[in-house]
Amino acid sequence: MVYAVIRVRGTIHVKPKIKKTLQLLRLNRVNHCVLLDENKVNKGMLQVAKDYVTWGEINRDMLIKLLRNRGKLKGDKPLTDEYLKSSTSYKDISSLADAILEGKIKYKDIPDIKPLFRLHPPKKGYEGIKRSYRNKGALGYRGEDINDLLERMVE
Repeated sequence: MVYAVIRVRGTIHVKPKIKKTLQLLRLNRVNHCVLLDENKVNKGMLQVAKDYVTWGEINRDMLIKLLRNRGKLKGDKPLTDEYLKSSTSYKDISSLADAILEGKIKYKDIPDIKPLFRLHPPKKGYEGIKRSYRNKGALGYRGEDINDLLERMVE
């Protein structure tokens, strides 16, 4: 299972432990997104940073759309099927997405790829960046509903 993690809140008045955790997650700016495997270490880091990020399980269709529209290589070049054919053993973006979801490869291990996605702010905004998702806010774990948020941010 792969989590999509999005930073929602900014950098002002962040406690040092949370700031360090966000740096380790490579979430240095608002509206940046990373893909993380589900394991004990990552879950612990997400719990530390839960007041600044939102996360959930990404589905295949959304992952393909995210890779196609927002995947970048070094030099700010777009991620393409031609690059994947020449540099990896995957023939296109959909086969790469399947491998990421099955846990065969980590997104950050692809050569010359930027390990994060820079997204637009969501259309119609966040629900509220000071409250948890359960309390009609935008923070914390949201499960499959992360795909709806990503849909509003990827375009």
